[in-house]
Amino acid sequence: MDKMNHSSAEAEAETIEPLRYLSKEEATAIETELLRDYRFGQQQLVEIWGQACALAITKAYPLGSLARKQPTVLVICGPEQNGSIGLVCARHLRIYEYEPTIYHPKRSSHSLHQDFTVQCEKMDIPFLSYLPTEVQLINDAYNLVIDAMLGPEADCTGVKEPYSGILATLKQVKIPIASVDVPSGWDIEEPSQDGINPEVLISLTAPKKCAASFSGKHFLAGRYLPYDIQKKYELNLPDYAGTDCLIEL
Repeated sequence: MDKMNHSSAEAEAETIEPLRYLSKEEATAIETELLRDYRFGQQQLVEIWGQACALAITKAYPLGSLARKQPTVLVICGPEQNGSIGLVCARHLRIYEYEPTIYHPKRSSHSLHQDFTVQCEKMDIPFLSYLPTEVQLINDAYNLVIDAMLGPEADCTGVKEPYSGILATLKQVKIPIASVDVPSGWDIEEPSQDGINPEVLISLTAPKKCAASFSGKHFLAGRYLPYDIQKKYELNLPDYAGTDCLIEL
């Protein structure tokens, strides 16, 4: 009997496929399919992702564990979708009793982006007019930085101002950085040699190829994906516990 159990356990272990890490092309194809064929809305996806990011922050940096008395968090938002996700994340962190401040140097003209901005303003979340270049001011004012700047859609080879300057500052900060989906300045396909070094990475939908050798705390938020998509792209997503919408990998 023991022998039979042992061999069936072995067979089961062999059938567990490794988690799939997505290329830029695959990530884009999945999102297009969700929007076009499954009729997900852009706002719906950004809301799901942003709330999941906020929950990941509460797990990685619980209120009681923060170094400062005030639970301050700096959220740096870019002009594309990752920036919108950062805005939603900041709003949910405010609800979870953190004190986010947003730095959003180039605001998008996209109506969704503007809606998310207004929602943050209505929650009395402050927006910085500039990012201090004096790194110590950032270290002293905040517990951590959330990098929702460039994301998977960005071209990491030609990062322009103001983002190249922000990246230079982020490389020097001593407080932890948590990156959304793809750390700013990294190529989606491979780990960065000289980019920022986040302590936490929150992958959305499925992890990207650049995260394959990430050694920090790695969360995945993808528990909304239709089974047919999971199967088609052979994502081999892990089992989430209970009703959790994110999992630590």
